[in-house]
Amino acid sequence: MKNPLALFVCVAIPLVVGGTAGFYTVSEIGSWYSTLQKPWFNPPNWIFGPVWTTLYILMGYSCWRIWNTPAGKTRRNALIVYGIQLFLNFWWSILFFHFQQIGLALIEIGLLWISLIVMIVQFYKLDKPAGLLQIPYILWVSFASLLTAAIYTLN
Repeated sequence: MKNPLALFVCVAIPLVVGGTAGFYTVSEIGSWYSTLQKPWFNPPNWIFGPVWTTLYILMGYSCWRIWNTPAGKTRRNALIVYGIQLFLNFWWSILFFHFQQIGLALIEIGLLWISLIVMIVQFYKLDKPAGLLQIPYILWVSFASLLTAAIYTLN
């Protein structure tokens, strides 16, 4: 395994980003979020933590794989898009839960979805497994987008 410290850092970064966003949103789940009308396909609250933790680990591992590809413009661009999607990922939770701005969160998750598509394509070009490991992430964000749109419509 190339540089286990780099692997640790690459996995820790999205976990810390997700944990920080969770810190700012957890209080709203039992209060404000519980008062919202939700669609029939809304999953139970307990599912979100394990799903996001798994996705953050996959995200970090994929980043590490990209980090280990030859340096160059393609790798740099892939890592920039990775950073952008991580930034957008963080802010969706803050907008939706902390600021209770469902409409703005819906727009923002659309930007996240687009950045994920770009990231997956760039990762795949550099390292096929790194790109393919992001398929669960794009599927979950697609579901979260639909859920956000439904909650926005119902409320």
